[in-house]
Amino acid sequence: MSIVAQGVTKLYGEQKALDNVSFEIKTGEIVGFLGPNGAGKSTMMKIITGFIPPSSGNVLVNGIETSDGSLEIKKKIGYLPENNPLYPEMYIREYLQFAASLYKSDIPLKKQIDDIIEVTGLAPEQKKKIGSLSKGYRQRVGLAQALIHNPDVLILDEATTGLDPNQIVEIRNLIRDAGKEKTVLLSTHIMQEVEAICSRVIIIDRGIIVADEEKKDIYSKISQSKQSVLVEFDRDPDEASLKAIPLVDSVKKSKENTWLIEATGDQDIRPAIFSYAVTNNLTVLSLQKKENNLEEIFRILTNG
Repeated sequence: MSIVAQGVTKLYGEQKALDNVSFEIKTGEIVGFLGPNGAGKSTMMKIITGFIPPSSGNVLVNGIETSDGSLEIKKKIGYLPENNPLYPEMYIREYLQFAASLYKSDIPLKKQIDDIIEVTGLAPEQKKKIGSLSKGYRQRVGLAQALIHNPDVLILDEATTGLDPNQIVEIRNLIRDAGKEKTVLLSTHIMQEVEAICSRVIIIDRGIIVADEEKKDIYSKISQSKQSVLVEFDRDPDEASLKAIPLVDSVKKSKENTWLIEATGDQDIRPAIFSYAVTNNLTVLSLQKKENNLEEIFRILTNG
């Protein structure tokens, strides 16, 4: 296992930021680490990177405990914190040379820098000072410093926050490529990021793990007995009669001739809607059963 957390608890005075947290992440996994603000995500990441110790429990990276302060741990981890601390007065190549010089590598320094600039797409801006870069390119520089020593484990805290859609896609592809050979733990509030690149999801709330599932299995964490159907008719029906369809809990007009119908039970409500339309001389122009998405799962599990 690349990352193993065993019963990790972290106290700040009497406040418990993490409560007996355990999980294992293997090489080649990209894991989405989700939770509301204050849930304990950043604290867990700081413990994994050895920045702070746990109050109890331990974390191992490639079999080495992070709390022992070993430099071997730091060689194996690349870390991009949420605030992406950079030196704005430094040029890109100058900064990357500084970052690379902190690690002992058999690869010549110039080749390390040239390779990471190519991988992260920094070539067009490489002669600029960091302070003059856009938010997107600053994030690239942050990723470049996290990757420059070719770490086994990559810890990313809100890596795409504040980026435009094109920049998000580019950074997403970079993370996906890195995840082919590394262990990636990605903390984000952007659910589309997790759905796009992660194979597994860990959700933490108030310091406790409330879900740890393969992405395809995460939807089993909540009851599927609620249905939501969006239906468009050729004209507006009578609201009271629409609500009288068996098993229907509520109806809400979305726009002209279009209604969101919510129902209880496992029985598919769509045939009943079609029957209702025939009985009332209505034509169904479109009908879509809304599936639970990751955002809805997150909201339910964290009581949002």
